[in-house]
Amino acid sequence: MDVAVEIGKKLLSAVVQLITHPFYYVGILFVILQYRRQIMFERKLFSVKLHSIVPETWRAVLWGLVGGLCASVVLAFVGATLQPEALLLLWVISLLLVFVRVRYLCLAYAVGVIGILQTVLIWVPQLQTVEPLKWLVNVLLSVDMPPLLALVAVLHLLEALLVRLQGARSGSPMFYESKRGKIVGGYQLQGFWPVPLFLVVPLQGGGMELPWQPLLGGELWQYGWAVAGFPFMLGFAERTVTRLPQDKVRWSSTLLIAYALLVFLGALAAEWMSVLTIAASLLCIGLHEAMLALSRMDEADRSPYFVHNRKGLMILAVLPDSAAEQLGLKTGEIIHKVNGFPVLSKQDLHFAMRQNSAFCKLEVLNLDGQSKFLQKPLYAGEHHQLGIVLAPDQDALYFAEERPPGIIAYVRRKLVGLISKQPPSHSA
Repeated sequence: MDVAVEIGKKLLSAVVQLITHPFYYVGILFVILQYRRQIMFERKLFSVKLHSIVPETWRAVLWGLVGGLCASVVLAFVGATLQPEALLLLWVISLLLVFVRVRYLCLAYAVGVIGILQTVLIWVPQLQTVEPLKWLVNVLLSVDMPPLLALVAVLHLLEALLVRLQGARSGSPMFYESKRGKIVGGYQLQGFWPVPLFLVVPLQGGGMELPWQPLLGGELWQYGWAVAGFPFMLGFAERTVTRLPQDKVRWSSTLLIAYALLVFLGALAAEWMSVLTIAASLLCIGLHEAMLALSRMDEADRSPYFVHNRKGLMILAVLPDSAAEQLGLKTGEIIHKVNGFPVLSKQDLHFAMRQNSAFCKLEVLNLDGQSKFLQKPLYAGEHHQLGIVLAPDQDALYFAEERPPGIIAYVRRKLVGLISKQPPSHSA
């Protein structure tokens, strides 16, 4: 009973620490701004809104909370923890790295850099005596790298699960320029989750011994412990023009799982032999780069998916609460005939829809290439033409550009917009 009371007190203290931490609310604000920007893109490209800020934000917060609680339990038994000094160092390094590339705002890069710097200080002890660097040297040498590497692994495993479960539903259809200069359909897949973590922290003279023995940390846990609440931000952003959204998130989450497992093995190796810390740190960065390179190669080696063909018109997206959603139309299906008329262009679709303004009969090729027949009466007040977003044709005037690599260039570009041209409405 005393153990349960002690754990309860420590958890309550950590909860208070978390809900008073400003970075948690900064993360929620970031989620709101990202979804606001996403909705602005959707309105500009398609003159419709496919997502809503409030439901998407609440979903991100709730999934982040559930994921954070599950990850905290795993981290408690693994022994992955974070000292306050190391947290400050992580923020500083992350902010410096983001000026190189926006995507470097990731825990993996900052932890890898800390491991490399720590090894350099150990190998070149003369650097430890440089007076202006005294604070930095002391913090770097005090960081216990194996638990920090394990933290990276567990957070990426959590990210993989969140991506697998939620990555596709928050994606936005986009028009992109292909490598051959043609306008094709695609998806900007993204997800952002503010994750509250409750980390068990070893203390010297901090009270009772930890009731269990974590995998990492050794004797550190025998002299007392506390629970600290830390907010983290997990984010995922991928672009695809060659896969369905659900296929892309499965591919990406599989890579993330493999990355997490390999980094965790690196953490175990560094715990077993400290000289392997440099290898584990390089692995932390190198594997992350390799994962991104594999994703780019996968896109480059495949043909664009969201293009029209001789069988009909490709559906890029289905509007929520529309006639198309009620009919059961899905992204990636092909509209072959409407009211008995073959449709190979938007003009064909508009003509076929006008032949019966009160009723609609469709022949659609599903994702397996099999025909299915659908029909539905059309009522006043419904979307004027089913409620689908078609893949673009070469008459499209707007398409989304890729982001520049640097944060300064990104902000400057964002001020004028990331859209090169404006397409006519492709909602049908």
